[in-house]
Amino acid sequence: MKSLAELEQIRKKALEDVRLRNSEKDSTRVVVGMATCGIAAGARPVMNAFIEELGKRSLGNIKVTMTGCIGVCRLEPIVEVFEKNGTKVTYVNMTPEKAVRIVAEHLVNGRVCLDYTIGAAEK
Repeated sequence: MKSLAELEQIRKKALEDVRLRNSEKDSTRVVVGMATCGIAAGARPVMNAFIEELGKRSLGNIKVTMTGCIGVCRLEPIVEVFEKNGTKVTYVNMTPEKAVRIVAEHLVNGRVCLDYTIGAAEK
């Protein structure tokens, strides 16, 4: 950090990240499993990818949160998307690249990425 302007830029980015995590309760929620197994499998970069992509697209109506163990450790990192209407989609074996696709296809255009779901993994 070399100037106050740079510090202010870091502050604004941090506030935006917090805003994405704490948006309205009636919004779509992206929940990332961040128990020890999820973190070891790479959940932190996955969560960061969701936050960055949602920020790039100015999708402040989507809440990104974390949870503990979701219960299927062999499929970590796991991400659950809870829609406003109460439906849930569980994505497994997540990567940051998959997160970007889920934002574009599922969260923006409403098309579930079936090939990343727990149902596809269990076949």
